[in-house]
Amino acid sequence: MKRKDDFQERRKHLANLSDEELYQRFWQLTEKVVDPLLELGRKNTTPSIERSVLLRMGISSLEAKPIVEGCIDRGLMGKGAGHVVYKLAKAKNISIKEAGTMLAEGKGWDEVVSLFKA
Repeated sequence: MKRKDDFQERRKHLANLSDEELYQRFWQLTEKVVDPLLELGRKNTTPSIERSVLLRMGISSLEAKPIVEGCIDRGLMGKGAGHVVYKLAKAKNISIKEAGTMLAEGKGWDEVVSLFKA
């Protein structure tokens, strides 16, 4: 089976564009393809992704699990577990590791919830 060569027909709408215009069109189309993927990443997460983020922030795996569970229990999963730890650390002027340890031990959750409601 041989494919019909219709390249000239398909490129008619691009034929009169300059190199700069083609460049801009390429990036516009690329954004249209990538934007839905970025939106999915912003709105959707999983406990394993959140634990992975916490591990990369220097929080131990033993602490990451209760932090993620705490985020789920309090409806903060959409904010991101790493963001929760970061926000507590900034509010208390402590290290991220210290904030993670606090949350893993069940301390500071009321403050975190109020930080995100403000």
